[in-house]
Amino acid sequence: MDYKIENLNESEVEELEEMLSNYDKKHITYQLNGQVSIGIKKDGKLVAGLDGCMTAFKILYVSTVFVVEEYRGLGYGTAIMKEVEKRAIALGANMIRLDTFDWQGKGFYERVGYEQVGFYENKEDGFSEYFFLKRL
Repeated sequence: MDYKIENLNESEVEELEEMLSNYDKKHITYQLNGQVSIGIKKDGKLVAGLDGCMTAFKILYVSTVFVVEEYRGLGYGTAIMKEVEKRAIALGANMIRLDTFDWQGKGFYERVGYEQVGFYENKEDGFSEYFFLKRL
């Protein structure tokens, strides 16, 4: 063996990411930018929110969705998802993707029109993860 695996420093990680980005540019002919960070407040308290950003191929990736338990089932989550869809379209997205664990929002995303496109189960650690998308 004539190589050694080493830890990378911050500038080397940036260099690695730049190499991947340059490679991807051969395949991704357009890039959209933008972020959606929205929430619902009641009496000044954040009770529901969502954060997402544009990624390659006109896809908005939603990284965080949360509704405080006492406000679930009141339509706040649905309202947030409808709003992100409008904002994603305004940013130029034609698809939204997200993932969720089995104890989080699987049924909710199905109810608001998201299609499950992937899944894995980790029996050893006691969880499953689901991947969803919605074409806009």
